Formats: sequence, C-alpha cells, structure tokens
Amino acid sequence: MRILVVEDDDRVAAALQDALTQRGYGVLRAQTGAAALSLCESHHVDLVLLDLGLPDVDGAEVAVTLRATTKIPVIVVTARADLPSRVGVLRGGADDYVVKPFSIAELLARIEAVLRRTHRGDEAADGPIEIGDLHIDPSSRVVTVAGARVALTRKEFDVLAILARANGAAIDRQRLLVEVWGTDWLGMSRTLEVHIATLRSKLGRRDTIETVRGVGYRIPVAPPVS
Repeated sequence: MRILVVEDDDRVAAALQDALTQRGYGVLRAQTGAAALSLCESHHVDLVLLDLGLPDVDGAEVAVTLRATTKIPVIVVTARADLPSRVGVLRGGADDYVVKPFSIAELLARIEAVLRRTHRGDEAADGPIEIGDLHIDPSSRVVTVAGARVALTRKEFDVLAILARANGAAIDRQRLLVEVWGTDWLGMSRTLEVHIATLRSKLGRRDTIETVRGVGYRIPVAPPVS
C-alpha cells in the first residue's frame, strides 16, 4: 500500500513518514495541492493524508478534485477543529477527518479502517454488509437479524451503517455526531447514547455494538450470535 502525505510542514511530514514506513507502507510526499494532484495522476496511490492549510490552494479544494476525478480515499489531517470545516470537507468527499495534534496510533487505526472498507471495491462498499447474522442493505435501507427484518429510524440506520462499514474498528462519538447529526456539540452525546441503546434493543442483543471506553463504539467483525 502506498500513501501520499500532503503536508507543507517538514516536521509533521517527517513524523508521518517515519510512522507509516515502520508500519510497512510506501510513502510519497507533496507540499502543495498541485503537486498532490500531479502525483495522484502519475503514481499509484492507495490513500491520501491531506492537510488543509497548503501554500497554493485550500486542501478542501484538493479533496473535492480527488473525489471527482479518482477513487483514492482521503483522510484530512488538519489543525482546523471547527464544525463548518469538518462538515464541509466530509460532505465534499473526504473519508475521515483527524484534528492536530493527534495520536499516531489513532491515525494508523483510521488509515487501516478506511483502507479496509474502500479497497473492497465500489460494489462491495455500496452493497450489502454482512456481519454474522446481521445483514444491512444500504440501497434499500433494510436491516435483518437472522432473517428477521428490523425496523429502524433514518438516524438509527445511519449510525449502524457507519459502524458496520468500519470492519471492527472503533468510531469516535464526535465523528458519529458530525456525520449523522451535522454537529460536534457535546450536548448531543446523550442523543447518540439513546440511539445506541435503542439499536441494541432492536437488534436483540447488547453486545452487537460494543462501547470502547474513551473513544466511542464498534461492531465486532463477528458479533456473538444468540
């Protein structure tokens, strides 16, 4: 796997390159948006780590261009923590959003999760998701457990689908709030907790969705079957 690091800060880029190389990834580096787009055209790139504060163009524009012209997944890595930036970039096509300063371990976990779900191919990514006897069809928004249909609200389905697509990786509460409710206001955490509790009840067992202390939630790749 080859990762393109788009970062104009040499110290940050060097730290990322060292961590990625130690994990076994090949690494390319670009300091500008134009260089990033050129490298994506001329080289095989499996994933882009994209800073927003680039010297020639806003990284958000690079993300939009990559989404329109390639199928390369993009993780934004930036110091911008405001909600409009998060929501705008995610809606513009980025696959994930990480705020500096960040944990290298967390970033590596997010990279692995994005690569797992995007390199199954478009058909698999957009098609039905099966985890044990849990079946999720994104096109029809139908969920079944052991063949029995489960009636979910729109937001319950969205939360479940995001967790299911992570292939066992934990999804943090803030990302769920941003992607499902369009907010990262901590006051909404109780609403998320209620949706998780309702999902567990409707799916018929609490351990289908695990709580990851200090992070958020995950669905194990092979959840227990009652």
